[in-house]
Amino acid sequence: MLSKKTKYALHALSFLKKEIDNGPVLISDIAKSANIPKKFLESILLDLKKLGFLKSKMGKGGGYSLHKQPHEISLAVIIRFFNGPIALLPCASKNYYEPCEECPNQEECRLHHVMISVRNDTLKVLEQRSVADL
Repeated sequence: MLSKKTKYALHALSFLKKEIDNGPVLISDIAKSANIPKKFLESILLDLKKLGFLKSKMGKGGGYSLHKQPHEISLAVIIRFFNGPIALLPCASKNYYEPCEECPNQEECRLHHVMISVRNDTLKVLEQRSVADL
C-alpha cells in the first residue's frame, strides 16, 4: 500500500507536469489543487528537489517546477524513495533484501518464488511508467 507521503508526491508531480509550460508554481497552489497539507507538501517538495526532479525559484514569480521532463521521472524511483521496497516480502526485495526469520530454506519456499514473480511484474510496470503517465 502506498503511504500518504508517496501519494502526495505523485499528485504534486502530476500537478507540476500539467503546469510545465507556465513556470514555477507556488506551494500553496499545489497544496490547494492536490488537497495536500501545505507543511507536509513543503517537506515532500524539498525531497523531490534533493532527488533532482524539481527546481525552485525564490521571490516574485517563484515556486517549484519540474527539473526533468515528466517521462524521465520513473514511478518506481519515486515509490522506492518515499515508500520503500516494491517487494511485498523482504526476502523478495532487490534493494532491501533480508532473509525471512521463519523460513529455513528460501530456495524451497514456494511463497518466496511467488513473491519474486509479483515483485518482477510490479517492477516492470512501475519502471515503464513515469510522471508523464499520471
